[in-house]
Amino acid sequence: MGVGRFAPSPTGDAHPGTLLAGLLVWLDAKSRGDTVLLRLEDLDTTRAQGSHVDAILDAVGALGLRFDTVHTQSLDKARHHLALDNLAAAGLLYPCACSRSRVKALGRKAPDGGFAYDNVCRGRPLPEGGWRACGENVRARLPDEALRLYDESGLDLSQTPAAAMGDPIVLRRDGVVAYQLAVVVDDAAQGVTRVVRGRDIAPSTATQVMLQRLLGLPTPVYRHHFLLLEPRGDKLAKLHGSVGWRELSRKYDGAKLCGWLAHVAGLTQAPTPTTPDALVDAFDWSRVRGDDVTVRWNGHALEP
Repeated sequence: MGVGRFAPSPTGDAHPGTLLAGLLVWLDAKSRGDTVLLRLEDLDTTRAQGSHVDAILDAVGALGLRFDTVHTQSLDKARHHLALDNLAAAGLLYPCACSRSRVKALGRKAPDGGFAYDNVCRGRPLPEGGWRACGENVRARLPDEALRLYDESGLDLSQTPAAAMGDPIVLRRDGVVAYQLAVVVDDAAQGVTRVVRGRDIAPSTATQVMLQRLLGLPTPVYRHHFLLLEPRGDKLAKLHGSVGWRELSRKYDGAKLCGWLAHVAGLTQAPTPTTPDALVDAFDWSRVRGDDVTVRWNGHALEP
């Protein structure tokens, strides 16, 4: 039996893109007879809030998504620190003094739409006391080699991540373990065999696979799905002011929203109310659309 996971960050209200991802993760797992966990990725203590956790739990509950396990990522700090110790013991960690503005000023675009780091601090040693005593960002030195990589759908993820993205930050200067490290450590510890997520995360896959190899961790099967976009073309996301669950729930109950999401995904012919349980038997990725969808919220309804 495999394991899937839905891993939202509780840094804002659950929005339609979040809930689409949760539905597809759940349908993928349950159609295979796999277990599926909900992992609340709350490491970013500057943005994660308990009220956002409650909103995510309310939203997935209303939608009808029942997870086999619910886990809070911040409880796993010890294993994140052990991974940092292992990388340090291998001589792969170094402090980085570069600001975001310096990296942006380099002007070298990365595959994820951001800016690639040039690994200029690679030669700097950790301070006495190691990464725990470092007041700067800490990066992991990746091998300067290419990865030939495709996800389950055939999406080409091939990359030389050390060059295309730059060595990843694994520990922020404020002491928060960074996403790229935490996600691979937790997926391995929780036995995750399938990672289903939006294709905005696809450019990070090669970096994550490199970190898995450095740490001796298994690589799950990856699949990346279409996105919901705002009219201006950005990913439909809470950071861009998208409509959240609290507002949505005034107009949509769980079955109505599930029906809308299923229809937008291509799983049903009309946006009629439904439940994940009613969708699971007929679920197949060949029925899920491949193109992104622009969505508008007019204050009363979602309009694809």
